[in-house]
Amino acid sequence: MTIVARRLTLEHDGLPGYMAHPDGAGWRPGILMAHHAHGVTADYKIDAYRLAELGFNVLVPSLFNMFGVPGTDHIGAGAELQAKHSDGEFLGKMSEAWQYLVERMNTDPARTGAIGHCMGGRLLIPFAADTPRLRAIVLYYPSVRDEPETSHRPRHAFKLARTLTCSSLVICGGKDFIATPAIQGPLWQSFIANGQLVEWHSFSDANHGFRHPDNEGFQPHYADLVWPLVTNFLQRTV
Repeated sequence: MTIVARRLTLEHDGLPGYMAHPDGAGWRPGILMAHHAHGVTADYKIDAYRLAELGFNVLVPSLFNMFGVPGTDHIGAGAELQAKHSDGEFLGKMSEAWQYLVERMNTDPARTGAIGHCMGGRLLIPFAADTPRLRAIVLYYPSVRDEPETSHRPRHAFKLARTLTCSSLVICGGKDFIATPAIQGPLWQSFIANGQLVEWHSFSDANHGFRHPDNEGFQPHYADLVWPLVTNFLQRTV
């Protein structure tokens, strides 16, 4: 199978980020990837290519570029950018990316899923609530905190997860310093309450960010361990 994979820019493509898909005509299932606070780092390009080899159209929008922030990645800038832009702003950009995936990449809208890491995982929960056509979501250590709802983050994951109509795969770490085990418990209960397929994997000595080489908590053995779980889940649900 020949794979088309390349960087996207706002100037040439209308949307910045990265894409990968099998070459040739025809509708295919699609995956939207919501990046972590470091932006579209190199590992996203590898994962996008590997998912395309499985037959998916894959889009990794650069949400920070969509806000006008230059650069191909944004290591160390994620906290400041999240403080500057509200959840509503991020979700608007993610909706634009979903439309691009469906309308510009010949993706079957009835067969779409999404993967989110850290910041992207947290944002995928309200995105899935707002996008009922989404079939499945995969959340790596979503950065959910036990915090009050505010105008900046008006809808908490504890409430929203109960409303989801898609299948969910959630991967957590016992050493996560953001979504700690104390938060993972009520989050699990919220997902179970929605009545959909939920698969939950927790590793007691896994760090927040274990999937990403650019994170201090990178643990390659866990990154390799969970990848087959992710691809099997997406092939079954999308």
